[in-house]
Amino acid sequence: MAVAVEAESVWKFFGEKAALKGVSFRVGVGEVFGLIGPNGAGKTTCFRIIATILRPSRGGARIFGLDVVKDAQAVRRLISYLPEEAGVYRGLSGVEYIRFLARVYNRDEGEALREAEEVSGLGEALRARMGSYSLGMRRRILLAGTLIARPRLAILDEPTAGLDVMHAVYVRGVIRKYSRQGMTFLISSHNMLEVEYLCDRIAFIDGGVIIAEGEPKSLMERAGAENLEELFLSLRGGGR
Repeated sequence: MAVAVEAESVWKFFGEKAALKGVSFRVGVGEVFGLIGPNGAGKTTCFRIIATILRPSRGGARIFGLDVVKDAQAVRRLISYLPEEAGVYRGLSGVEYIRFLARVYNRDEGEALREAEEVSGLGEALRARMGSYSLGMRRRILLAGTLIARPRLAILDEPTAGLDVMHAVYVRGVIRKYSRQGMTFLISSHNMLEVEYLCDRIAFIDGGVIIAEGEPKSLMERAGAENLEELFLSLRGGGR
């Protein structure tokens, strides 16, 4: 399997507190990989290291063979990162935002707009100012902006946060479509049904430590769990 992401014994300290404690995992090219865990488990810290926003305190990570510290600029040209709390340019319309990104990423503007309309499903709302968008609409335009960059790796923290059921299902289909075309995804979600549907493999992280990794179905079968929520609780000793 060709490797897109390789994290090796990554530690991250904030003062004396360790947010990550020797985290290691690999993501294959074209794979949808889920990093799953409770709030404060270390998911976002891990994402920020892979996205070159934070430096690891120990260990390291490589993206398509490039070191996230030594080759940070080159890594940034290969990735897009959608944080959970990402905001929008409230004074721009959706169309203006996508045209701006098309210029940044050297994409044909007409093609980028068509792609953004397909990904976001916003229709005529693309012509409205993003300051008027609901939370779900903002999330959809930001996802469209993330994907029109055509990254080799898309890092999505809670990609369907704020979306209703219909649009969440639609967005999952979009992610699956792009993964079939060879784009690699590293995602986090608190929706375990979404994780089971989307992810080829997952890693559970708790307290900055990977406590299980594998295909969702195989992990559940080995633990005798009916779903991922039950599996995660069993891994944590019944929850705490």
